[in-house]
Amino acid sequence: MAVTQHPPRARGRSSTGSLLHEPPIVDRTWERAAILNQLLLGSVVFVVGLVIVVEGSAPNPPMFFGGVVAVFSLTGATLIIPWNRLRYGWVAVIPALDIIAIALMRVAMPDSAMGLLWVFPALWLAGSFGLIGLAGVVIGVTMLIVFLALTGTTGTRHATILLPLAILAVAATSYLNTRRSQAQRSLLDKQAQLLRGVLEHSRRQEQEVTEVLDAVDFGVIRISAGGRVAVTNEAHARLQMATNGDGGASHVPAFRDDGVTPLPLAELPLERALRGEAFENQVVWFGEEPDARQALSVTARRLTGSGGKNVGAVVVSRDVTNELSALRARDELVASVSHELRTPLTSILGYLDLAIENPETPEKVRANLDIAERNAERLLRIVADILTASSSSSSSIEASIAPRAVDVRELLANAAADMATHAESRALTIDVTGLEEATAWADPLRLRQVVDNLLANAIRYNKYGGTVYLGSTTDGTSTWLLVRDTGPGISDDDRTRLFQRYYKAGAARRTGTGLGLAITRDIVRAHGGELGLHTSVGVGSTFIVKIPAAPMETDA
Repeated sequence: MAVTQHPPRARGRSSTGSLLHEPPIVDRTWERAAILNQLLLGSVVFVVGLVIVVEGSAPNPPMFFGGVVAVFSLTGATLIIPWNRLRYGWVAVIPALDIIAIALMRVAMPDSAMGLLWVFPALWLAGSFGLIGLAGVVIGVTMLIVFLALTGTTGTRHATILLPLAILAVAATSYLNTRRSQAQRSLLDKQAQLLRGVLEHSRRQEQEVTEVLDAVDFGVIRISAGGRVAVTNEAHARLQMATNGDGGASHVPAFRDDGVTPLPLAELPLERALRGEAFENQVVWFGEEPDARQALSVTARRLTGSGGKNVGAVVVSRDVTNELSALRARDELVASVSHELRTPLTSILGYLDLAIENPETPEKVRANLDIAERNAERLLRIVADILTASSSSSSSIEASIAPRAVDVRELLANAAADMATHAESRALTIDVTGLEEATAWADPLRLRQVVDNLLANAIRYNKYGGTVYLGSTTDGTSTWLLVRDTGPGISDDDRTRLFQRYYKAGAARRTGTGLGLAITRDIVRAHGGELGLHTSVGVGSTFIVKIPAAPMETDA
């Protein structure tokens, strides 16, 4: 089979032009194709000539071996001539001269099958020079057959017809195979170029992502589907150095978010993420006092591929040491100041009570003292709220709860009666027609505190002349308390932060401490319940409290 040669092409890197000026690669395709094709023909002719010499069957030895010598000479010339330095097409001279040399061998032995050797140059020309080479094969072989037929050296009539047809068929097959090979090679080149572009684009994206990850101040870890750490950024390395010290993570004690309870190795965020867990904002303290300590907030998210297949996870860690230290310092300061305020306020209230109860106190003075007492009591409640909110956890609230069966309808009715005077001052109506028989398993004082906070807000932020609706119901397992107003409602932005401590929503809610709803939610959660909110701007707000109606299993 002849070796097909293709025109040389310029070689370089991708379209980015990063390495377009590298030294050119020498293409020796023509030279190799010429040598291989000619060596193949020369080898066959050598074997045929050797057989003829042994048998001594050549009728015209000088002409026969003249053709053999011509083939050998062309083979030697093929090995010597630098075809890559010549213009494309000059190499066609070799197969053309091979056709003539084979013709000499055919004339010398007319009854032999020497004409089949024309197949080799025919394959070469048709495969390497396309339609021009195929046309040249057809014309050249046909002219030689006609010439031999005229000179009477073609042998049988069938051989005269069959031989050119066979050579033509072989040459056409070589041409078609070459075209198919060239089309496949062109397609592969286009695919390779496309892949190079995609690879270059992916590398640029990877570099950009790496630079972005290294620029942020939070640690990022990419975990593969096999549970192996695949990618980390510089911030993660800095955080690891800060938490690991010089001896590794095993030498740095870890604690839970309270900074006191030791955290087992199996519950470290990275260990949990490697096991396939997903979690958010796990706070871990590293180090113990009096040494320097660092707190990290860690979040792990699972990644899914096509079809919901697990492809790993991403772990993000953030240094929250300064943030938590500032919050703790603020709570300690607020608790200290509030505690110092309670003693003088208690004393003030005691003396005010004595002055009010003194029969010698004039009525006008007693009225003023009543106002002072109400404001002092209000100030004392604010101090109590601040002390409750300053606790770092809800454990203090949970410890102060003594649950028992509570008549919710009676509790709501009493709260409404106590707030009636305050509601009348704003021409508000408190609607209690929605109260149904319901029992809750709760601390009556704490539950009354929840209702008072919600009812006070419904009155304070309602529109003048509006209505406050109270409701209660139960299904035997859970009990619901409802407080609805006809006020301006709460916007979406304020709603997301409404239960944060010290937050005051909207211009109309700038009064107060911003602690009422936060404390209310903590109390409800301490009972094992939930506090929900439904609101529409311009329509009003509805707070729904859900608490157990009977003792839970843990309380039994």
